[in-house]
Amino acid sequence: MWDKIAARIAEVTGDKFSIDNRRSVSGGCINQGYYISSSARAYFAKLTPASQVAMFEAEALGLQQMRATQTIRVPDPICWGTEGNSAYIVLEWLDLESRGGDRAWEEMGRQLAAMHKYTPPNLPFARGGKKPNSARVRGCFGWDINNTIGSTIQINNWTANWAEFWAEHRIGYQLKLARDRRGHFPQGERLLEMISQLLAGYEPQPSLVHGDLWGGNVGVTSAGEPVIFDPAAYFGDREVDIAMTELFGGFPRQFYRGYNQVWPLDAGYDQRKTIYNLYHILNHFNLFGGSYESQANQMINRILG
Repeated sequence: MWDKIAARIAEVTGDKFSIDNRRSVSGGCINQGYYISSSARAYFAKLTPASQVAMFEAEALGLQQMRATQTIRVPDPICWGTEGNSAYIVLEWLDLESRGGDRAWEEMGRQLAAMHKYTPPNLPFARGGKKPNSARVRGCFGWDINNTIGSTIQINNWTANWAEFWAEHRIGYQLKLARDRRGHFPQGERLLEMISQLLAGYEPQPSLVHGDLWGGNVGVTSAGEPVIFDPAAYFGDREVDIAMTELFGGFPRQFYRGYNQVWPLDAGYDQRKTIYNLYHILNHFNLFGGSYESQANQMINRILG
């Protein structure tokens, strides 16, 4: 398998490549990660069962779209596919430090805000909320394909209304999965009915978001350059990324200072962030069970007041 992956790398890059060194490294809680190198270059490879190859295809597309904004560093996806019983994705190898300094975190905030501001020319609605003259309007929020959040399918059907998108394809879908796991969320249906009211009058610009922006998916290179990786990308409200940075302990304050220098958060963010982070806690219940059920119910009760 590894010889075939090396041959594919050589085919895509146009440079000879054979694996002289391979060692296991962290690939997250879902995939196996490997450092692979020759005498001249190194790559990061992830493996998962072949049936899950679509997850790597979506990861590659998300990284490509983020790279196209030319705003914040992401690993370059080199190649992906299947060999035998395994799916694989190969990315450029980046030497990452554990934390990085204040300057790097502030720059990460600025660069993320710049990515959120970026609007590709074929986005259905142009920034500023003006509808195009073309009849080819498929909706503001979503993505061209479904992807995964952790190992859970993430539904990205294009939807014109943000509150509808969040209620149906984020909270509603996770609650459906939770019911299948016999989760008990007595206020769940009421919450779904209330999301349109809770987000009434709020019309965010569609931004390319990372989608899974917690501390384990960011880093700083040895040269001090901020990096984000392992995306669950789609076009949504930029605040979903900022909210998730606060979910598991928060990023350094310099990150938020840098972000707000470029694009200050809108009024009402402190109320919306709980609605957004509920999605991830429900997903953690669906993946891991345990105390996430009670945490999700506490968040639902807080949202409903």
